[in-house]
Amino acid sequence: MINKILVVCLGNICRSPMAEGLLKRALPGKTVYSAGIAAMIGFPADPLAVQLMREQGIDISAHRAQSLLPWMVSEADLVVTMDLDQKRFIEQKYATSKGKVFRLGEFGGYDIPDPYQRDLAVFRQTYSLIAEGVDALTQHLVLLT
Repeated sequence: MINKILVVCLGNICRSPMAEGLLKRALPGKTVYSAGIAAMIGFPADPLAVQLMREQGIDISAHRAQSLLPWMVSEADLVVTMDLDQKRFIEQKYATSKGKVFRLGEFGGYDIPDPYQRDLAVFRQTYSLIAEGVDALTQHLVLLT
């Protein structure tokens, strides 16, 4: 049973906060949290990420970036990354993660590029990929239950 979902990206201020917000809305009975491999610890979500999520009716303004820690990986039933490099990093660094780490774009066979310090159009493209990945993941999880 998948109850705890950890979403990971690099800085934990753009992609993972958006994915976390969408997953929390899509899977209200699950615990969803996020972290970054090289987190900008304590920083809020990027203003463009906050704006895009607000357009979707999701408020991520209280988000603060946190670093990926071993307990997060071990407690999670599912670890969701934004790209293959992040997936490989987690699997190599945390032996207990094998078999529970997946890219958000896994079902579509794509990575989600980092929009950090890019313009709103790039953030919109990133959001679209995240939303597509969340939809596919949610459908997959519903089939498992």
